[in-house]
This record gives sequence, C-alpha cells and structure tokens, in this order.
Amino acid sequence: MEQSEKSVRDPYVEARGTVYHVVVREEDLSRFYPGMVRYVIEARAGQEVLALSRTNSYEYSPDMPFSARQLAEERAASWEAELRADPGAFRESHPAPSLPAGRVQGRDVVIIQGSPRAGGNSAILASWAAESARREGRKVEVIYPHDMDIHPCIGCYQCYNTGTCVFQDDMNGIIDAVAVCSLLVICSPVYTNSVPAGLKALLDRFMALHAEMTLGGNLPPRKGLLMAVAGRKGHENFKCVKEVIRAFFSLLGMTPLQPVLVDATDVIHDVTRVEGLKDRVMSVIRDNL
Repeated sequence: MEQSEKSVRDPYVEARGTVYHVVVREEDLSRFYPGMVRYVIEARAGQEVLALSRTNSYEYSPDMPFSARQLAEERAASWEAELRADPGAFRESHPAPSLPAGRVQGRDVVIIQGSPRAGGNSAILASWAAESARREGRKVEVIYPHDMDIHPCIGCYQCYNTGTCVFQDDMNGIIDAVAVCSLLVICSPVYTNSVPAGLKALLDRFMALHAEMTLGGNLPPRKGLLMAVAGRKGHENFKCVKEVIRAFFSLLGMTPLQPVLVDATDVIHDVTRVEGLKDRVMSVIRDNL
C-alpha cells in the first residue's frame, strides 16, 4: 500500500574512499491510524542498502520521554559515526535488511472454528463448510484457536516496522494460511454479545498481516464469510459479532459475503435439525469458490 513520505535527514558520509548515504524518511500512515508516522532509517553505498531500520510514533506510550523521530535521528547519527570510524565493521554488525518473505500458495479455503466446544453448533457449521469445499476439489484447512498457542496482542505496534509480530507462536502459520486463501470462513458462537476470547485473540494478532500490507505486501483477492450461532432468539443478538468480523474483514481487504446466522439455538439445541440449513451452508461455500 502506498503512503506519503518525505526526507527529514539525508547526509552523506565519506569514509575510506567510499561515499555513504544515511537517510531518515518520514512516512505518513494516518490513512491507517490517526496521526501515525513511521520513520525509516537507511544506510546506502550507491544502490546497495547496507542497513535498514524503522520505528513508528504508535510504539511509544505517553509517559516516554522521547519520540520516534528523536530516536530515528539518533540512530542515523550513530550509523554515520560508525561508518566514518570503520565501514567494514558497520557492515558486519548490521545484518542485510529484509522484508517478509513471499508465500507459496496454500489452502484454497481456511475455516476458523472459533468455538471452544469441539462438538458444538459452530463446529457443525464448520464441518459442513469443509465438506462442501472438499466436494469441489478444494484444499481446506480448519483452524481451532482454542487448542493453539496464541499470545494476545499487546498493542506494541512494532509489526508496523517489520511486517511481522514480535511473538513467535502458532499465529505464524495461521497468518500464512489466511494470507493466500481464496475464502476465509469464520464460525463463531455469541459469547456475551461478542466472540469467544480465543477467537478474539486470534483476530487481534492479524494486525501483523495488516502491517505487512502497509510495507507493500501484495495479497490475492479473498472473500470472507461469517457463520454464527446465538442461543437467544432474534438477529439483534448478532450485532456485535457482525461488527467485530466486519472490521476484521475490512482490515485485511476481504470482500464480505452475506453472513449465515442461526438464532434460538438454546431451543433448537442442534443445528442439524434446522431444515435446509446444511444445504444453505454448502451452497454458499460452493458458489464462492
């Protein structure tokens, strides 16, 4: 994704017969978050990038006595001094910069079974969706967040510097799967008018994929489908769940499909008793592959 940028510091350093360029660029990311600014510090020798670092204004809490720009300029000044002193040592101490690696096409359909109840109604909906996709010859991956190691997002915003999360856990594989799928299905019960905690933790961690997109990661077109169940009668019970998932699909640039919502499951008990529901689920999957 494109963002406006300007140079705020770009001195040249001459050392041992080579001219080095250490630049600090300011990128306006307010299109993503109000007032967000990212600073890119880059050291070059001609067209060769020797070192690259980023920091952004959202990383720093209000009580910190310094700013992203201040730290970016201090880092650039430190790099200039290192280059003047010993360019060879600078090269050795700063690993080659890299962006998130490209992905190999994975599953056609990813289904997130967001309920902690393994055999519950959300699980039944997920199984129907998987069955429909497999009948059409598509690869399917079903994800069970409550059985996985997923650290909650801590709002550090460091992913907007690198395109990757600071935590290394099961979310790495989940993000890779969702990034290349053509259809993402999220199955969820209504818990206290919202989604279960495990599912919410998973959704929050997709900030890292959004951050990767801001760094220029190109993702294929994808569709998103919500299938949800509520114990109480009335579709007003899905209001918060729909908003949470709508925001999530929007974050990742997914085209949302008309959700499949099943209410009054406290009375129905078993969604397999709802006439025509399985056919409806299977057809919406089939029609969007």
